[in-house]
Amino acid sequence: MNLKQLEAFVRVAETKSFSTAAKMLFLTQPTVSAHISSLERELNTCLLVRNTKGVALSEAGKELYAYAEQMLELEQKIRERFGLTGRQSGSVLRIAASTIPAQYLLPDIMARFRKEYPEEQLKLFETDSSGVVDMIRSHKADVGFTGTVLEKGSCTYIPFYQDELVILTPAAEKYRARKDADIASWILEEPVILREEGSGTRKEALRLLAQTGIDITKLNVAAMMENQETIKRSVGSGMGISILSKLAAREEINSGKLLAFPLGETGGKRNINVVYDAGYPSLPAADRFIKTVKQMYL
Repeated sequence: MNLKQLEAFVRVAETKSFSTAAKMLFLTQPTVSAHISSLERELNTCLLVRNTKGVALSEAGKELYAYAEQMLELEQKIRERFGLTGRQSGSVLRIAASTIPAQYLLPDIMARFRKEYPEEQLKLFETDSSGVVDMIRSHKADVGFTGTVLEKGSCTYIPFYQDELVILTPAAEKYRARKDADIASWILEEPVILREEGSGTRKEALRLLAQTGIDITKLNVAAMMENQETIKRSVGSGMGISILSKLAAREEINSGKLLAFPLGETGGKRNINVVYDAGYPSLPAADRFIKTVKQMYL
């Protein structure tokens, strides 16, 4: 087998189309088909299942895809590290980010980066903090952004922005009357809407609550949700209270739709981090992207 065959296989797997893959690779469709057939004969297995909806990976195909994708990424890293010309189709700087940095910090960072390096292509994946770290460790992303630190593998974290988590409540008189009250005296009485498992906001919120002396095992958890817009609307409709980044709720707080309470006497401060795998070769573009973050915030 060779890299051309593996690249054809990966592009067909990603696009679910022989014709689309052929266009991406500037090849004819029969050539792409020949590459796949050659791989299947050499490995003595079916890699792609053709059906009326297009093309799907077989179980063996899924296994090969994981290896082939990494091989192509390593080839591209070598080419870019040594300044070889001829950027390949699909060569991009892959950025994985949790919700808060993805929606409120990265737009400015990416705009600044593109202004300085207009030839670079960026691809942003939005997931939770646990998903970001998993993508970095599996090398499906080159640089990541998280709202917490997860001790996994050889990941290196660089804190660059201090975020504030706040308790959000409906804008009702009942909550306005609690303005000066200790949150520990009333939070266990309220239904709470938490972010999903794996969320950095959830992990940091529970950590900060515990620091204030609140027994988090006694929280009345009404729901767990991934989408913060849904959470804010649910709080506004009276379903419960929640803990989110002040950045995410700034508009609702300023307009008076929601009330915000500080999380403890010192406030709910947490770091937003750049994360990368220090034990894996990095793209020059990743190094430049991290440099841009440092220039803007550090």
